[in-house]
Amino acid sequence: MHVLFVCTGNTCRSAIAEAIARAHVVESGTQGITFGSAGTSAWTGAPASDGAILVGVERQLPLDHHRATALTRDVVEAADLVLCMGAHHMDRVHALGGDGKTHLLTDFAERSRAGRPVEDPFGGNLAQYRETADELSGLVRALLERLREEAGGPNG
Repeated sequence: MHVLFVCTGNTCRSAIAEAIARAHVVESGTQGITFGSAGTSAWTGAPASDGAILVGVERQLPLDHHRATALTRDVVEAADLVLCMGAHHMDRVHALGGDGKTHLLTDFAERSRAGRPVEDPFGGNLAQYRETADELSGLVRALLERLREEAGGPNG
């Protein structure tokens, strides 16, 4: 299964979520799940934001080599599950053919329909990036738990 995280620029939220998810999968020994990220308005090749890189250093998440990917129809088609940070990201994914496999990350991970976005820390201070990373860490744990359950076992 390939899971795609989507935000606006692919330099903060989706990049951090991808790095956290990859780290959790390695840590837990989960098999059969890969992760990617993209942005609805990404400048392809742009590095992660300074705040994301600093949070990555603090948490041993490898974001210093991250490069932004623009959301395209091919990127959407390659994903089995697309998890968006906000409703406007979902609109763009749907326009690119992502119907039936696209959800808000918060709704999918929390098994709700609250429609709550993950707030964008871009341009904010380091404390805001830390708060976003904390939220994403909890959401990714819940996401992986749900995927393992749906796959029928503790390791998928």
